[in-house]
Amino acid sequence: MHSHDLPGAGGTALPVAASPLHRFLIDCHGQFRGDNSGAVADYIPQLKKVDSRFFGVSLATIDGHVYEVGDSAVPFTIQSISKAFVFALALEMFGAERVEAVIGVEPSGDAFNSIRLRPDNRPYNPMVNSGAIACSGLIHKAKGGEAFEFIRSALGRFAGRELGVDEQVFLSERETGDRNRAIAYLLRNYAVVEGDVGAVLDVYFRQCSVLVTARDLAVMAATLANNGVNPVTGEAVMKPYTVARTLSIMTSSGMYDYAGEWVYRVGMPAKSGVGGGIVAALPAQLGLGTFSPPLDDHGNSVRGLKVCETLSTHFGLHMLNRSGDVRTSVIADYDIGGIASRRSRQPRDQQILEEHHQDVRVIELVGALTFATIDYVSRKLAEKPTPLLIIDFRRVASITSAGGLLLADILRSLTAGAAKAILTGIEPSSQIWAVVHPLIAEIAGVRTFSVLDEALEWAEDQVIFRYGGFVALKDSAHLKEQALLASLTDDEIAGIAALGTVRRFAAGQRIVVAAEPASSLFFLQSGMVSVKLPSGVRLATLDQGMEFGEMALLEDRRSADVWADTAVQCLELPIEEFNKFRVENPHAAERIARNLAGILSKRLILANAKIDLLSAY
Repeated sequence: MHSHDLPGAGGTALPVAASPLHRFLIDCHGQFRGDNSGAVADYIPQLKKVDSRFFGVSLATIDGHVYEVGDSAVPFTIQSISKAFVFALALEMFGAERVEAVIGVEPSGDAFNSIRLRPDNRPYNPMVNSGAIACSGLIHKAKGGEAFEFIRSALGRFAGRELGVDEQVFLSERETGDRNRAIAYLLRNYAVVEGDVGAVLDVYFRQCSVLVTARDLAVMAATLANNGVNPVTGEAVMKPYTVARTLSIMTSSGMYDYAGEWVYRVGMPAKSGVGGGIVAALPAQLGLGTFSPPLDDHGNSVRGLKVCETLSTHFGLHMLNRSGDVRTSVIADYDIGGIASRRSRQPRDQQILEEHHQDVRVIELVGALTFATIDYVSRKLAEKPTPLLIIDFRRVASITSAGGLLLADILRSLTAGAAKAILTGIEPSSQIWAVVHPLIAEIAGVRTFSVLDEALEWAEDQVIFRYGGFVALKDSAHLKEQALLASLTDDEIAGIAALGTVRRFAAGQRIVVAAEPASSLFFLQSGMVSVKLPSGVRLATLDQGMEFGEMALLEDRRSADVWADTAVQCLELPIEEFNKFRVENPHAAERIARNLAGILSKRLILANAKIDLLSAY
């Protein structure tokens, strides 16, 4: 998905904005496009040929939407912006220990092409030329002649498309790159770079000559902001560990000797290049790419800096300008008093649940969970320990690694005794599962269920069993035990029994089909059935001594399917015959109507309790 308008270096088309953010970017573009301060880089002859009027802005969100304004599709060479992504690639390939053995991580305060090294003869960081050449040298040592194509492919995965190379810029850089040669030979003197210096420099010059657009930079930045997953293609490009360390270096050193000012005013990890590009990533929110060739004295794009600072200031996007209330992570906290699973219970078992409803506690979480929110949840749990704890994640978008570790510690502590914990609503393919499951897999007292209702039913079973429920059922339930027929005389029940037909169904067989005519009702004599929507969502599970299909007394068509969970025996009573009985036995009909009203009232009370619970948060 993208939003795009056309005005650029020579364009006159009117911009069209679909959202407030897009309109803001258009306004920024219009405000700064007339700023002609700065100068195009000329130390590389090919760069000074670029039209200084080019000005493109693009912003990519972590859900994959891309906004574009102005010359966002104009290609230009990535230059030093490549350093951040090649550093990430080196970390991914070799690990931090190997990379940090030859490259430091401290800001230098010097210009990007400084020849000065640290006292231990390592480059200060991978964002200056010496550190970037060292990164290219590591990859060249591992990949040889395929090093550049390996780098180009990685940059393409960040951008979400294959990227080309400006061969003229490459040749121009190689021809005028004596200062970089001096740096490279100095690095080889201290064994930071090994092998053919010329071949290593060719890799470095070529990576700087890769062609990108402002849109590409926005997507590349959004990939970093999205923990290494390209939000447009969905590809996991880098590991979170790599991304965190890359963003750290971009924060401290990405804007050269302007880095401190940048963090103070803009507050986003960023990297600039003398080709006129700036890439900025705000973790978990957005990626920004700008292109405008005129540079200031620090080598940063003049118009690009103004767009970034204006966007950050207007929307308060500084990475340290954060606020949040951890209490909003809990959307509901309740026991099962008045809130039950969809499993209908025998009267004795239902009484046990009503008497011991406080033994089951349910906490429903919401949003993106962090170390702080999980700490808050842990304190909530400590306030009121319960034998059975259900934590529902179906409204949770993500959980950090720190949050996952803390959650596992909480569950391990809670279940060290007799307590049990149940996690629900976590899809096996989700980020939450990837973080949480490895941490809880070995905790014996923790169970997982796909949906909350299944967890509620399991917890109810534990309570019923603990307090002497689940008395052995008779082989068959008598009609007198049916709630719909409560208070009828023996003769009246015998009259109803004579109207019905005993039916038997195998486990897995569908008894009632949704949308078909509602021509009969059923009294369950043995076995268990589930009432489900056509989508498969369970509405209720019924045991012997209960009825189903009773809505046929009010509706012409079935509203749900009924499936046999076990072998089932039931008495099927045609509605026509039942209605004749009611006409001939008006007093019995009145009691049946009262019983039906009671059944429906209980269902309504339960539904209202769930609504009230949610509306209270």
